[in-house]
Amino acid sequence: MTCAIHWFRRDLRLTENPALIRALQSGVLVIPLYIHSTQGEGDWAAGSASRWWLHHSLRALDESLRALGSRLIVRSGEPHQVLSDLSGETGAASVFWNRRYEPAGIALDSNIKAALREQGLRVETCNSALLYEPWSACRSSGEPYKVFTPFWKNLKILGLDLPVLPAPASLPPIADSIASLELCELNLLPKIPWDTGLRETWRPGEAGAHDCLERFLSGALSEYAAQRDFPAEPGTSRLSPHLHFGEIGPRQIVAALRTLPEETGSGSDAYVRELAWREFAHHLLFHFPSTPDQPLDERFQDFPWAEAEADVLSAWQHGRTGIPLVDAGMRELWHTGWMHNRVRMVVASFLVKNLRIHWRHGARWFWDTLVDADLANNTLGWQWTAGCGADAAPYFRVFNPVLQGAKFDPAGAYVRRWVPELAALPDALVHRPWEADAGLLSAACGDYPPPLVDLKASREAALRAFETLRRGA
Repeated sequence: MTCAIHWFRRDLRLTENPALIRALQSGVLVIPLYIHSTQGEGDWAAGSASRWWLHHSLRALDESLRALGSRLIVRSGEPHQVLSDLSGETGAASVFWNRRYEPAGIALDSNIKAALREQGLRVETCNSALLYEPWSACRSSGEPYKVFTPFWKNLKILGLDLPVLPAPASLPPIADSIASLELCELNLLPKIPWDTGLRETWRPGEAGAHDCLERFLSGALSEYAAQRDFPAEPGTSRLSPHLHFGEIGPRQIVAALRTLPEETGSGSDAYVRELAWREFAHHLLFHFPSTPDQPLDERFQDFPWAEAEADVLSAWQHGRTGIPLVDAGMRELWHTGWMHNRVRMVVASFLVKNLRIHWRHGARWFWDTLVDADLANNTLGWQWTAGCGADAAPYFRVFNPVLQGAKFDPAGAYVRRWVPELAALPDALVHRPWEADAGLLSAACGDYPPPLVDLKASREAALRAFETLRRGA
């Protein structure tokens, strides 16, 4: 009996999984395998929130495989050795996987592919994570893009409506003799139960991803273009963690959008453009692999960042800055593992510009606490806000969290939800509690802290620091 191994990584789904389909086409028996290993992650091993999600996503994948007659084989160790051992146990002659695009992952996969082929195994890899792979969406000269708009134009020329592979109707059974670890043996879940908010908020897995997409298509999509910047409203898709873990793919989302009535056009178009930003992030990471730690704009190598004092950084991390919109975002992140994108920009701007703390500190905190922690997106977002990345925000753009709150959370509903100390303040003061008289402030806000910094003075100090870059250009 011909046997093939499908190595699951961040493609934890059965629909639109090209490597799985190729494995089924090549072998009568396909062994679905997940290898738990930090190899291929470099300095960016999965954070706590990502590990929580992974545990539940793997459980959901195993349930889906069992419903089709198969099961997930879970092993731990050095990937090449695990693949080699499993091939020897089962007689598998071929290995299939979907590609990843992080620098350390690319290097590891290349070595594994070469070693397995040297052993005489057939190895085939596919694209499941992106509409187009990073090397196929370059300029005609072969040079990568550094600005989103021309990249987006090129993507539309290449074509956004791509075929979607159906899930297999059934899978061959896996012999009981093929050993598998229990998920609990991977120790992905927290030992101290801090994950209540995550369990209340999310349903990891392919079915959860499709439920999330359906809610978005039937609800928020119609007003997405107008409502996506308002954090108190259910105006976004919340698909980002499902996309990161490959529980749904971008081709599936675009195909679903194309089935909708024309009146959803503006929302659909705006959302497809956001998917293109995700493609752009992976394009940049592939072509500029040092950017998770180093600025794309080399002028920032000597930028005068402030010392990241532990108490100041901790106040930002735990939502105790005294700036309501910043604190609301950081508390939402801590509780749910997610933060609204508009607020992500505000809290990032406050850290790197008002506090002038290096963007890497923010990137690391997001990496550990976000369920959608994605190296490409995280890097693009932080370097964009700091002004040192591709298509970056100009140095003089400093988000004012008071004005952002008044514009995008005018009734203070978002702040009141996540910073209940401020719930009793009138709308006019909920984003600027320090302007309340002392009696009201004491009665309404309890121990809510005063602002870490003066917003106007810290903005001016940041602009003076950033001006040194412009003069030195």
